[in-house]
Amino acid sequence: MTLVVSTLADLDAAARQLLIEAGTRRVWLFFGEMGAGKTTFTKAICRALGVTSVVQSPTFGLVNEYITETGESVYHFDCYRLRNQAEAFDIGIEEYFESGAYCFVEWPERIPLLWPEDAFPVSLTVSDSEERVIVSGTPG
Repeated sequence: MTLVVSTLADLDAAARQLLIEAGTRRVWLFFGEMGAGKTTFTKAICRALGVTSVVQSPTFGLVNEYITETGESVYHFDCYRLRNQAEAFDIGIEEYFESGAYCFVEWPERIPLLWPEDAFPVSLTVSDSEERVIVSGTPG
């Protein structure tokens, strides 16, 4: 699926569409250059899921936990600062992935051997006209 997002207001509709497309897949891999909108799009998805916590980039803590209106956990990872996959093991990333909770992973290319087989890849790019192009179903 390819979605073109022209304004921030369009993000919420795009988030709802991808939640439908992803179905039961709970681990999402967000690919895109710095500034492509990975965290901004994660915020829109969290709104669609009913997250009541403040959603922000987990750059320094590597993982943030958010809580939905129904008390469910949602995890948001930023793997940019990881030096190797062993650091992901150290934070217990596999347990998060196996928890059944939504796990949104920015910079997943840092941990390619740890992705679950059914992970949902989402690529974000910025077009020449500054629109965000969101492509799901193909990594990177």
